Amino acid sequence: MNADTATKLLAQAAGRRVVVLGDLMLDRFIWGSVDRISPEAPVPVVRVERESSHLGGAGNVARNIVAMGGKAWPVGICGTGEYADRLWDALASLNAPSEGVLRADGRTTTVKTRIIAHNQQVVRLDREQDDPIDEALAGKLAQTAIDLVATADALVISDYEKGCVTPAVLARVLPAAAQRGIPVVVDPKPLHWASYTPITAITPNQSEAARMSGIRLRSDEDAEAAGRAIRDRLGCDGVLLTRGEAGMLLIQKGAAPFPIAASSREVFDVTGAGDTVVATLALLLAGGASLRDASEVANAAAGVVVGKVGTAAATPAETAAALSRDR
Repeated sequence: MNADTATKLLAQAAGRRVVVLGDLMLDRFIWGSVDRISPEAPVPVVRVERESSHLGGAGNVARNIVAMGGKAWPVGICGTGEYADRLWDALASLNAPSEGVLRADGRTTTVKTRIIAHNQQVVRLDREQDDPIDEALAGKLAQTAIDLVATADALVISDYEKGCVTPAVLARVLPAAAQRGIPVVVDPKPLHWASYTPITAITPNQSEAARMSGIRLRSDEDAEAAGRAIRDRLGCDGVLLTRGEAGMLLIQKGAAPFPIAASSREVFDVTGAGDTVVATLALLLAGGASLRDASEVANAAAGVVVGKVGTAAATPAETAAALSRDR
């Protein structure tokens, strides 16, 4: 695909409304430098210089949709307190509607804190509560998603196994989206994979695909077999398997496997790359692109993001430039 085609597809998708149902989280970064090892233990001493925080998980999917020119409607839960407030502030900065975000008293807002020195991650600290939400909250969340899906152009399920996406929620929301005939794209986790139906496409990485299919991915043939097994089990239109340095592989109903070479020239940080893929794929499908074309653009967008440090998003201009460079 060339840059002009990608630009046209992204323009067609501009302004499309995508509901993002999933695990909202805050990505917190502590930036610093290292010039000595601690005398107390063989660990680096990081001199803190600044801090920043960004939307993570389903929130980062929403952020990527907005960066690509779409409109995102996040649906999920958070707790109360400082980190929940930061998450709400970050959503507000996107001009994303907040009625889909439910506060749950007594529940921990998921926060991933990364300590970065000289553009390298030193350690990550996770604060989270990953037990499934209770039946009452699940019912309220599902109905909220259904109400928003009624006027949406696409739906993303962003499952990080933090308790928000449950089989009960999926059993109510996915049929509602299917009834409307809108594209549904899932960024999966193996725990719930049998419940991802009916959907349009799913975007597992190699580890997830291996667990979902029961096939060890040691070759291209293994990747194809795993993708076919997942597609056949779910009855979806396509499986976009993300393979790191090996790029991506699209397994689509009625078509030969379609490999897509990795786009990035230099990888600095893979944080959030999967969010970029599912966001771009869903937005372009909402704009009428084919699954194959949308997958190529999503691959280019992910290549942009991994060339940045920290939780990042790609813009249409950056994505088109990446495709132009790759020709």
